[in-house]
Amino acid sequence: MGGPPADAAPAEGVLVDDLCGEELQAVYEPPRLPWLRVNMVSTVDGAATGADGRTAAINNPADHRLFRLLRRMSDVIIVGAGTARAEGYRPTDRPLVVVSGRGDVPPRLREAEPGSVLLATCASAPGLPDARKLLGDEGVLVVGDEAVDLAGLRQCLVDRGLRHQLCEGGPHLLRDLLAAGAVDEVDMTVVPRVVAGPQGRITAGGDLDVPLQLAALLEEDGTLFGRWLVG
Repeated sequence: MGGPPADAAPAEGVLVDDLCGEELQAVYEPPRLPWLRVNMVSTVDGAATGADGRTAAINNPADHRLFRLLRRMSDVIIVGAGTARAEGYRPTDRPLVVVSGRGDVPPRLREAEPGSVLLATCASAPGLPDARKLLGDEGVLVVGDEAVDLAGLRQCLVDRGLRHQLCEGGPHLLRDLLAAGAVDEVDMTVVPRVVAGPQGRITAGGDLDVPLQLAALLEEDGTLFGRWLVG
């Protein structure tokens, strides 16, 4: 956890105009496991969503291809409960971990097959009893007392054999993961659009200053894909 290993020294930038197949996967292979990457999208003017509060309003086919690739490469997908609700998350072919300090299970995930959806919460969460009824004791990860211990969650998933971890936000969860020192990599798609409006950035919350090192920069039809290592 923390900074990149010596054998993963970041490049100044790699420009690639073909985002298909094994070559792209090789660019995003983690240098070691366990590894936690966060994948986000933004417009040129910094909006993390469209006016409707969803990323679907701003992403494009190129971003979708990378999104699907990173999911295929991962062992587990982590997402904040607010983002899961706003984006209409459903169970996937990977275990889906929803992070909620209140212990809330988003509506579309309440009837998931056992084990396909996990809830990460804390001991004081008001929704903890209901979450256990919905998902079972094995489906609820209690990490922390008054707040979700995100570094502890990372290790809890590693202990379950889920070592290649992909987080898809949202902004508050990304900020808190970075503050906890739990993130190895930040992946950021910049779509060639300007939308203005009140939309937030890819991070939200208290002040933070985390240095990043550029590992790769890719481009397709004006869409930029940055891969940064933490440290």
